[in-house]
This record gives sequence, C-alpha cells and structure tokens, in this order.
Amino acid sequence: MREYSAEESAALVAACTAAAAHRRDHHHAATVTCHPHAVEVVHLGHRAVTVCHDCESDSGFLPEREAEAMAHAHRAQTLGDVPARLGPAA
Repeated sequence: MREYSAEESAALVAACTAAAAHRRDHHHAATVTCHPHAVEVVHLGHRAVTVCHDCESDSGFLPEREAEAMAHAHRAQTLGDVPARLGPAA
C-alpha cells in the first residue's frame, strides 16, 4: 500500500468531501429545476469548495472568501432560467 504525504492526504480528504456533498439528497426529476440553485460552500481549513446540488458541479478548492463569493454569484445567476454551471463535477 502506498504511503501518502500530508499534502496528498489532505487532497484526498478534500476530494472525498466534495464528492460526498454531491451525493447529498437534493436531486430533482429532470424536468424540475430550483431557482435559485441550492449552492453549498464546504469548508476545509482556510479553503472551501462551492458545490451546486442542482447542476451537480463544483468550483474546486479555493480561498474561503472566493468560494463564498462564487456561491453568491451562482445563486444570483440562477434566479432566471439560464443554466449556469460552476465547473466540472468532482
């Protein structure tokens, strides 16, 4: 079994945290979309990932304030009918 450095271990924990947030129970039928989207910011130390449960996308880990700002902006973008994805899902 491979041993991981502290940085690699933290990255694995972060990736698992982001994946777990995607598996949460906020899923709808394909024809229904929430407005604004259900966006969550998952914190890990001084970094965070913005996760949209409707788009099933995430921002990747960013500085906390950047992730919070991205979540606010994504909610604002999704008040209307135009789909706005954060990025690829983890």
